[in-house]
Amino acid sequence: MKKLSELPIGKQAVITSFNNDDIYIKLMEMGCVPGETVIIEQIAPLGDPISISIAGYSLSLRLDEAGSIMVEEVIN
Repeated sequence: MKKLSELPIGKQAVITSFNNDDIYIKLMEMGCVPGETVIIEQIAPLGDPISISIAGYSLSLRLDEAGSIMVEEVIN
């Protein structure tokens, strides 16, 4: 498993869990639920924030938020 913040542009992964209990409810309200597939769309020039595609829409996340989402890469 990896953190969502560690994936490069274009990678697809499935959310498995969260490692920060303080913001997991906020993330789940935004559609980041375990079992959901995410794709890294863009990374800002300085690395923060990142843009992901999830549940049919684009979502921007700060690196600390993305770092609390544990994912399993999908091998294409």
